Amino acid sequence: MDKILEGLVTSSHPLNLKKLIVKKVVESAENSINEEQCKAMFTLTTRLVLEGEDYFQKQVGHQVLEAYARYHRAEFENFFNRNFVLTLLQEGYGSLDRKDVLIIDYIHSGLKLIMSCPSVLDIFTVLQVEVLRIVCERPEPSLCARLSELLSDFVQCVPKGKMSISFCQQLVRTIGHFQCISTLEKELREYVSQVTKVSSLLQNIWKAEPCTLLPSLQEVFAIISSTDASFEPSVALASLVQHIPLQMITVLIRSLTTDPNVKDASMTQALCRMIDWLSWPLAQHVETWVIALLKGLAAVQKFTILIDVTLLKIELVFNRLWFPLVRPGALAVLSHMLLSFQHSPEAFHMIVPHVVNLVQSFKSDGLPSSTTFLIQFSELMHCMIYHYSGFPDLYEPILEALKDLPKPSEEKVKLILNQSAWTSQSNALASCLPRLSGKSETGKTGLINLGNTCYMNSVLQALFMATDFRRQVLSLNLNGCNSLMKKLQHLFAFLAHTQREAYAPHVFFEASRPPWFTPRSQQDCSEYLRFLLDRLHEEEKTLKAVSSMSPDTMITDGNVQPSSPSGADGFPRPQSTGWKSDDKTLIESMFGGKLQTNICCLNCRSTSQKIEAFSDLSLAFCPPAIDKPAQNMICSPTEKDDDCIEIDVAPETEPQSVNLPSAEEGVKDSELKSVGREIQATSTCVVGTPTCESTVECANDSCRNSERDKPMSVTDLLNYFLAPEILDGENRYHCEKCSSLQNAEKTMQILEEPEYLILTLLRFSYDPKCHVRRKILDNVSIPLVLELPVERTTSVASPGDWNRDGDLPDVGGNLAKKLKPSGTEDMSCTQLITYVLSSIVVHSGTSSESGHYYSYARNINNSARCIQPEKTALTSHQSQIVGKETCNSVVGNDKPCNDMSKEWFLFNDSRVTFTSFQSVLNITSRFPKDTAYVLIYKRHSSGDIDNVQSNSSHGVWVNGEPPLQKELMDAITKDNKLYLQVWADNCSVDFSN
Repeated sequence: MDKILEGLVTSSHPLNLKKLIVKKVVESAENSINEEQCKAMFTLTTRLVLEGEDYFQKQVGHQVLEAYARYHRAEFENFFNRNFVLTLLQEGYGSLDRKDVLIIDYIHSGLKLIMSCPSVLDIFTVLQVEVLRIVCERPEPSLCARLSELLSDFVQCVPKGKMSISFCQQLVRTIGHFQCISTLEKELREYVSQVTKVSSLLQNIWKAEPCTLLPSLQEVFAIISSTDASFEPSVALASLVQHIPLQMITVLIRSLTTDPNVKDASMTQALCRMIDWLSWPLAQHVETWVIALLKGLAAVQKFTILIDVTLLKIELVFNRLWFPLVRPGALAVLSHMLLSFQHSPEAFHMIVPHVVNLVQSFKSDGLPSSTTFLIQFSELMHCMIYHYSGFPDLYEPILEALKDLPKPSEEKVKLILNQSAWTSQSNALASCLPRLSGKSETGKTGLINLGNTCYMNSVLQALFMATDFRRQVLSLNLNGCNSLMKKLQHLFAFLAHTQREAYAPHVFFEASRPPWFTPRSQQDCSEYLRFLLDRLHEEEKTLKAVSSMSPDTMITDGNVQPSSPSGADGFPRPQSTGWKSDDKTLIESMFGGKLQTNICCLNCRSTSQKIEAFSDLSLAFCPPAIDKPAQNMICSPTEKDDDCIEIDVAPETEPQSVNLPSAEEGVKDSELKSVGREIQATSTCVVGTPTCESTVECANDSCRNSERDKPMSVTDLLNYFLAPEILDGENRYHCEKCSSLQNAEKTMQILEEPEYLILTLLRFSYDPKCHVRRKILDNVSIPLVLELPVERTTSVASPGDWNRDGDLPDVGGNLAKKLKPSGTEDMSCTQLITYVLSSIVVHSGTSSESGHYYSYARNINNSARCIQPEKTALTSHQSQIVGKETCNSVVGNDKPCNDMSKEWFLFNDSRVTFTSFQSVLNITSRFPKDTAYVLIYKRHSSGDIDNVQSNSSHGVWVNGEPPLQKELMDAITKDNKLYLQVWADNCSVDFSN
């Protein structure tokens, strides 16, 4: 019969005829035949099953083999014996390799046919050994899946005892080697199905023998934590996660994170690969384990691992949001990574460029699942934007895309952020430095945040963009000097000429940090700016004094030290430094001004005057207007709002010898000033001392802007600063002529304007009811150009024994201790000095103790010619008057100035981007926590550039910049070469990968 069957399947007869004859052969299996005939039939059918040329031959082999084995069981038991199975597994069959899946399928079928035979036990024993050997050889997914099917049907073949643990571990390793190179959907589905069968086998073994679970999981961790670069474990290991009992999470994570034998590099690899598992379809609980491990690492303060993994994988997790099958898990991990990574915006900013496309795509498909996802995603984005405020150029497109979606309340945002942060937000976290890259298209260099040093970075960038000041600093000859000015020159030189995207100002930070500033904590940028300017001012004064006495002297960080006898380290003589030969220091010539305070006794009409220097003006916000008769509109201490007292946040320990104070005496903790009226006049000069007024009208009060839709402007705050103030009640003035406390009127006039006008908006107030400092979030419109009233006098009354350069007086003391009477009449006239906006430091946040600083700045060589000035209304004591038609708008012309499109820059630590003045104007309305804090205006003069360049005698200027000293240029050149070499090396590595 075997000869007939063999001839039939190889003949060319029609297929229907063949099937009919095969049916007869199968029916004949019931007939009695001898053992030799049975063996011949089993041999033929086995060959057809394993080596059949087509599907028909294989099908015939299965049908006939099954029929004859059923009716001739004893003969088949003798044929399908232990030795035959062992030979198949170890040597293969004919042309078939021993690893061919057909052999496993054949054995699987054979076991079904002899299941009730005693000899099957011997085969089970052989298979227990052989399947362990097979998995140790790392079979392909297809073979492993067929083997898993066999073992799932015949659990007796699964290795037992210690062999079962080894089998599970080796099977885990085998899964770790699985790969699928195809991109066809059919083949991908088949691959996923194969992996699922293997993982299901492991699940069954873990249930049957629980002792195998923990060793299996240890093997999984050993694989994914491997740092061997030549081997990348398969993502198919994700299929095992869903079979691990969730009750084990706490124990396993604690064990992993506290094991001293697990190195950080291994843990980093393991976490990265677990995050890769998010791409595995149908796998459940992957996100649960990933988040649990993230939390476990945070609990043991493994922040370096968390930072590295977040920055490496945040974009991959975000990209998984595009795929519906893995989207829920990806969103859960993305949310946890972003909300816990609260010390730096770097991770969030890596996904920011992709957010708008994702939102628009999900909006367009209109699916209910997409809508649900967008609501959750929108809440996450609002939390991130709230926490990392200060990047308006990045966030505006996102806010526009999310505008139609629900926005969480501020309370909910704060709750989410507080619940999600790592256990420590200490700045001891590893520094998240920007990736190695060249300068941005702006050509400007950022400053790396060294740990809450944004207050310094924003100020330094604003000073650097003060072109005249920068050029003067760079043109100084400071060879051999180790002063703070030298360090500033070094910093400016690197910002101007380095090839780096961002520069780390470690040296300058340590040299310029006020002693009372705690490192790595947020500080007040205005306070830092005043301290820095004062240090530079005092240092130059000391330098000039010492150098004029002894040329063989040098200054190191403000300390006078003798130089070497040879003079090689000696501090240069004053005439060789590039500083001006007059008495003014560089800081005085750039930022210094003079302010005169007049106090008129309302009883005897005598007037006292005091003149003092200032480096910035601190502008308080106008108090709310009160509807009272005109004669009662003076904002005396008894009428002011007791709930909120304007203060300037200052340290407990003040620096000594401050010779360039801020003009803060215009706003005191115990005083609120009344608003000066705007009056028209025709004369431009007036003879005599300022006339005393008993009342000040507020009919056209500019400070009432706070009650209108139109926000108050910087001009309003300046008007308020210069407005007359009545001193009465507890704040009465001690008049020496009257020899008693009297009501008086106080006025202030600017006598000498600075080259750069620094205005600080006093945004931080103290709430005595709640005993907390609060931030005034009022929007203030910022004029691009303003005109400052400056008093010009033909003769100045002798100030007697006053010190014109004296320190800032104690604002809490009685004014009688500060001012002395003067009856001399002066001829004075007021001149309007035009200033153009140079830079703005913005504070983002709701408290002086927290938040973020960034700055806007521009090159102003050719600016302000398209802008209408916004003028400061003059008080009754200033003769050049601006009428009621004073323009409060920033831009006077309806048409924008076309040449201003790229002259504004946004400096946000290491990030520098182009921006526009329109973005500056809209910052607070778009981001309510982001408010202008420090403004720097440049005095406008067509001859500024020529004047600055003419001051240098140290070589040829290039591109409007002074030549650098040789030591500086050499240092920068060396650093650029080193940086470019590292950059080139990184590029070659990336390319090879």
